[in-house]
Amino acid sequence: MKLLAVALYTYKGTEVEPICLGFAAELSSFGYFQRGSVKELLSFTSKTIVQRTQPGQRQTVKQEDYFCHVHVKDSGIAGVAVCDRDYPTIAAFSVVNKAIEEFLQAAGDSWRTAAADNTAALQVLEAALLKYQDPVAADKLTKIQKDLDETKVILHQTIDSVLKRGEKLDTLVDKSADLSLASQMFYKQARKTNSCCKMM
Repeated sequence: MKLLAVALYTYKGTEVEPICLGFAAELSSFGYFQRGSVKELLSFTSKTIVQRTQPGQRQTVKQEDYFCHVHVKDSGIAGVAVCDRDYPTIAAFSVVNKAIEEFLQAAGDSWRTAAADNTAALQVLEAALLKYQDPVAADKLTKIQKDLDETKVILHQTIDSVLKRGEKLDTLVDKSADLSLASQMFYKQARKTNSCCKMM
């Protein structure tokens, strides 16, 4: 069970990119030279899913072997936890909500005025990433558990179903200014490698 990344964003609507308030990742399970590309891909995927999630909704999106758990609050702040398939969904949403709660306690409403990507929440996110590698620690958050029990539906979708009609992830990756050329090549190579594995 692995919690790979935790991030916070300011949701700006479906037509405007969310503003990153901080992105913390634990990528020691990847090769040293892959980490930068993996981090960019995780950040890009998280930002895309946040942009496509309506306020007040939670959803879980599967991308390859990982799950991106997103919660966009009605207030416009959004949290993301990227985990492997073994990390429990309830624990992932607990991590997201706890990170949002701790950040709001520390920063108040200052996040609302953010005009560009920044690292305002990085300290909170790094602490959460370290603390909640063990999902049992996240499950003990009773206030968050109560919020989860009141949730009507958690949607499990593939990344393709989150994209707009006629839109493909490959096209978004090619157009993205958030991804370096190396990250785009890494994504394409990983996609080719995975497609070869699926044929066998």
